[in-house]
Amino acid sequence: MKKLLLLLTLTFSITSSAQYAILSAVDVKDGMEEQYLALEAFFGPIHDLAIEKGMLNSQAVFKVINTTDDGENVADYFIISGFSSKEQLDAYLSTSAETNMSLAKEAHKGSLSSRRVERIMSSVGNESNQRRNYHLVGVDATVWAGGDLKPGDKMNILGTIAKSDDFESYESEVYKPMVEKEILKGNHRWWSLTKIYERTENAYDDITHMFFNIGVEGKNMMESWEKMQSTFKGKKLMEGLQSASQHQNGGQLELVSIHN
Repeated sequence: MKKLLLLLTLTFSITSSAQYAILSAVDVKDGMEEQYLALEAFFGPIHDLAIEKGMLNSQAVFKVINTTDDGENVADYFIISGFSSKEQLDAYLSTSAETNMSLAKEAHKGSLSSRRVERIMSSVGNESNQRRNYHLVGVDATVWAGGDLKPGDKMNILGTIAKSDDFESYESEVYKPMVEKEILKGNHRWWSLTKIYERTENAYDDITHMFFNIGVEGKNMMESWEKMQSTFKGKKLMEGLQSASQHQNGGQLELVSIHN
């Protein structure tokens, strides 16, 4: 039950209304994946301590195992850091280098020397070509189903461009109920929609929103799509839904680690 509560905190941190997150797309240098994963393992206790101190709510690392992105600096990993408010997120971003170093030393006290911590902290970034950050606010999400999220579980991510003022309403009032019916049937686990309200200069500047989906292996929702489009009303609703946005790059992710 404790793990489930921690998971719910993570998922709602990136999906629920008035909840916030930082999504980092990391392009790892060729031949340095092992070093990158070692760095993430090093930061695990630091994230735990930051959460304990109320600096953030959650942090999870996902590996990209499939993507439609064919541009430069394609992400190999995604990091999702969750916050309970924009104020908490902004405070986290404004944390000084000295405070971060102090936090790292405190987290590894008794296991790593201060000098060793300093060396690792000073090398952060050497393992990656680029990191693109997106600041997200939750728009809507379905109920959660399927038990605890654990390393190895898959999640789909999709960027999209809103083409209509009704885009979010279409997603909440047309698509979300359909997904929730599939969740009740055991064909899906979770869906959410987030809005990008800020991004770093190197981030993709066309997408406005991001979808997150966790499915059930061996199941799909094609039957529901086909059934909905078999009626005139359903066909028109689907046409409105599809014309309200233009989907961009997406992919499938695999959970590597989670902290909460």
